[in-house]
Amino acid sequence: MKWDVAVGKVLGDDAHRFTLDVAFRSDVARLVLFGPSGAGKSLTLKAIAGLLRPDAGHVRVDAETLFDRAGGIDVPAHARRFGYVFQEYALFPHLTVRQNIAFGLTLGLRNPARDAAGPAIDRWLDTLELRPFAASYPDQLSGGQRQRAALARALAAEPRALLLDEPFAALDTALRERLRAELKELQARFEVPIVLITHDPADVEIFADEVIQMDGGKVLAIAISRAGSACA
Repeated sequence: MKWDVAVGKVLGDDAHRFTLDVAFRSDVARLVLFGPSGAGKSLTLKAIAGLLRPDAGHVRVDAETLFDRAGGIDVPAHARRFGYVFQEYALFPHLTVRQNIAFGLTLGLRNPARDAAGPAIDRWLDTLELRPFAASYPDQLSGGQRQRAALARALAAEPRALLLDEPFAALDTALRERLRAELKELQARFEVPIVLITHDPADVEIFADEVIQMDGGKVLAIAISRAGSACA
């Protein structure tokens, strides 16, 4: 997948101003945006997803223009065909796992039925070992189960890519290691491109084909990473 991102955004006021000014191109399957909290990683990911409207710049994916401020192009988030997994997973607390997955297949705000069914729902319930929890609500799940449910919801609509916002930050060490391995296997198995943001060097080592190092709303460095080892 070819990424061409150049976005600018000013947030806050004169007393507390943050300027995002990020530009990069990449054609790898696993791209990692790496940097400390407050670096602008989440803002960049939201600009790619269509959840944040930049003040300037463009977002192009495989030569398709999703945003171009000068050209007046701003494709709605749902039409960009990305699967977005938020840091805290953002599962709907009043919906079961089955309904949360089904929600990713629906347009509008209508809640899916408790018995929602379909090939995509069944596929991801089985693939991510969620069938025993299909009727459970998010507050009845472990951290790992919630992450799998969020991934299933994102993958059910067959997205062109997964956008992952600090997907392991809320997990304990042992669970983090296990779910890293599961996500890496899942990505390789289904060949779905990912853009993952993190402040953890271990995520870079495990996932990055290429790493975009960020801080202060800017790109500091871009490095190719092969065989699980990031270049300096």
